[in-house]
Amino acid sequence: MPGSGLKACLRYNRAMLSLPAARPLVVAVIAYEGITPFHLSVPCLVFGTRFDAPDAPLFEVHVCAAETAPFATAAGFAIVPAHDLSLLETADIVIMPSWHDDCRAAPDALMTALRGACLRGARMVGLCLGAFPLAQAGLLDGKRAATHWAMAAILAARHPHVMVEQEMLYVDDGGMLTSAGVAAGLDCCLYLLRQLAGAELANRVARRLLVAPHRQGGQAQFIERPLPVSNSEGRFAEVLAHVGAHLSEAHGIDALAERAAMSRRNFTRHFRQATGTSFKQWLLGQRLAHAQGLLEKSAISIDMVAQASGFGTALSLRQHFRAALQTSPSAYRKLFCNRTAGAVSVARSSTR
Repeated sequence: MPGSGLKACLRYNRAMLSLPAARPLVVAVIAYEGITPFHLSVPCLVFGTRFDAPDAPLFEVHVCAAETAPFATAAGFAIVPAHDLSLLETADIVIMPSWHDDCRAAPDALMTALRGACLRGARMVGLCLGAFPLAQAGLLDGKRAATHWAMAAILAARHPHVMVEQEMLYVDDGGMLTSAGVAAGLDCCLYLLRQLAGAELANRVARRLLVAPHRQGGQAQFIERPLPVSNSEGRFAEVLAHVGAHLSEAHGIDALAERAAMSRRNFTRHFRQATGTSFKQWLLGQRLAHAQGLLEKSAISIDMVAQASGFGTALSLRQHFRAALQTSPSAYRKLFCNRTAGAVSVARSSTR
């Protein structure tokens, strides 16, 4: 597909930030013969959850396939999708929840539907091996992407124009959202829900699903490298809990290592093994998430949010907010002070 057309489409999407919303967002989840039901259920659970709050944003989740006739799943039972691929002509969000384990080429009809949805401005998501059809369609060319660690090398070899991030749980690059395998699909969908509806609502969904609302780290923690079980595990977990409860304070690695009864070297190595990232990046993520919650749920000043979340100054908070979320704390608060209007307004920036 023409790269210039895709770039123009993405520029157009960003310009639509303030469009009002008059309808729920349509989420199209693509099924196929032999799909694993778990992969199919992940986006349906996250975006299909019904909320008690009357102002919660609404999503219409529909399962579609190339044909609407019954077909078998990998679990020994059949499903009947209610829609064919024409649903992609109007969907706001298109999710490829996985793909065949042999990474076979996708059929032309699916390629045409994916390209058309992308050019129209739909938000494109590939979970686990779902990155393969997106890459085959040319949608990931020149972009960073994730997939299951066991197939990352195959994706990189087959599509050299895609920058495969082998140790990321999920990657958002230019409107193309891809994730690693299985449970990382939940992380990815919760991330997108957090973008569309705010941290508080995403946390509520995560609590209902009994999963972490924002899991730091990457696939490095899952790539055939089991952690040794030792007496230090409990102390290490206590240190993380302590930091999370005192985000407004300064935290040095030496002091934390001493608290965990470890050397500095052992602590940093153990931390990266356990979380897939550095302590600095983990702490930044925790502070950003806390700041998001304060902005959504309280009316305290930006200066107070910065101090309470550990950024110290409003300037520092604004800089980190801009770098991580491409917006300002004030704009974020304004966007989510009215969840119904705000959620779909953000969505329109990526889906129209």
